[in-house]
Amino acid sequence: MKFRTRKSRPALARFAPFLLSCIFLLSPAFSWAAPDWSDDILYFVLIDRYADGDSTNNRRVERSNPGGYHGGDLKGLTQHLDELADLGITALWINPVQKQVPQGFYASAPANLGIPEFKHWGFHGYWIDDFTAMEPQFGSLDDLKHLVEEAHKRHIKVLLDVVYNHAGYGSSYESRRTSDGQSWMRSGEGNCEVDPITCRVGGLPDFKTELPEVRDYLLNANITLAKQAGVDGFRLDTFKHVDTDFWLEHRRRTRAELGKDFFLLAEYWGGNASSLDPFFARDEIDAGFDFSFKGSCESFVNGRGRTVAYGSYLASRHKVRKGYLLADYLSSHDEPMALYDLNGDKAKFRICAAIQMTSIGMPVIYYGEEVARAGSVWPLNRTDMPWGDRDIKPGNGLPRDESMREYYKALLHIRRHHPALSRGDYTLLSGPQDAVLAYIRHDAASGDNVMVLVSRDDKESAADFMLPGIWPDIWNGKPVVDELTSKPVTVAAGRIELIMAPKSVRILSLASGKAEH
Repeated sequence: MKFRTRKSRPALARFAPFLLSCIFLLSPAFSWAAPDWSDDILYFVLIDRYADGDSTNNRRVERSNPGGYHGGDLKGLTQHLDELADLGITALWINPVQKQVPQGFYASAPANLGIPEFKHWGFHGYWIDDFTAMEPQFGSLDDLKHLVEEAHKRHIKVLLDVVYNHAGYGSSYESRRTSDGQSWMRSGEGNCEVDPITCRVGGLPDFKTELPEVRDYLLNANITLAKQAGVDGFRLDTFKHVDTDFWLEHRRRTRAELGKDFFLLAEYWGGNASSLDPFFARDEIDAGFDFSFKGSCESFVNGRGRTVAYGSYLASRHKVRKGYLLADYLSSHDEPMALYDLNGDKAKFRICAAIQMTSIGMPVIYYGEEVARAGSVWPLNRTDMPWGDRDIKPGNGLPRDESMREYYKALLHIRRHHPALSRGDYTLLSGPQDAVLAYIRHDAASGDNVMVLVSRDDKESAADFMLPGIWPDIWNGKPVVDELTSKPVTVAAGRIELIMAPKSVRILSLASGKAEH
């Protein structure tokens, strides 16, 4: 791929990001965030681990190596988009696709995994050696375009992961210099705790993104790729390690060149509604990952803390700035698999999945979670997508839990048919003495209402709640159904009374007025 070098900007244009940031900081209710992602359900795929659709690009495949290429590619992912459409996802996040460094590096897994030393390659996409070329192991630019086209036919948006902070180990960029002789990369390791901008994350070569030549090269490369492929947004890797001036310019250029609706989701490590707010206030991004969600839910289902405290935590997530989103996940490529953290207890995992799908924010499913993919900590949190007895490499023969997939499919169906779950406000019903977690989601615009009841106990629990305020008028005497079982539930005299099975979830709604959004 060839790219033009941008001409230098007029002086006024260089100050525009600063002036815009002042406007946003002084106007907390103002939002220019990209619209129409609040109802989306995002599915994250490591391309190499999903499905092999082209055996001609398997030159470096070593399926027995946990850090090696396993053969998944863009063609394979495209071939199985119907699998994802049937699940009910509405957006697909794929890892970076640019050319990776051409060598692997010896790595050691945690001792308790019993894995011998192995070579770690750039199968994950984050060790880029050439930002202007595609990684052949993943496929061609035409393959990427075709993926996006086919996803769009299924009403699935595509979010492309992009890197601006660093290159891959030993990358050719380490020897590159600007026209006035400055190195493109920082010297020394730095300290990420002291200064996250100037440190080398994981020892990776760190770009001097404050230099105009470096900044423009990286922006040109990623924006040109987005234009050519037709993707709908970026997931921004290592957001914390690049400064605000860069991100304001990035926002200006993506809006100008990719459209005002181009979506930006930031990986700000440790982020939550509070720590992400300054970036929302300056309109640098549309959404950020909520790193608190995973651990909070795991602690709750493991019996730590009072139910009312966890319910209050869920309420706190509604403090996100209007027009901006939190993205929540249970597992990721950088953290342990949730099912592993829960010692394989699928009932506890189902509870967390149900809470995720009935909470504010954009839920993110890490590939294979919906079929209880086996995995643990790095590098075994990046195992192959299990396909069971279907002849789909690299995960053919790996066991998958189809009942878990049906459960996920039901949850996604419920979320997509109830705008209250993605956009609605939140009322906590549980009090200090209640063992059962109970909350109501209400969307005033659509009139949609959903009540969620959760029991984490190992034995049956009684749910008995008086509905406060306006809720008796809304629920009393109306036909109420449990969305997960399709069984009717009675709400009378402003009270909900029922028996909760051990480790169970009930999602209740009025039987009429549902509409997919």
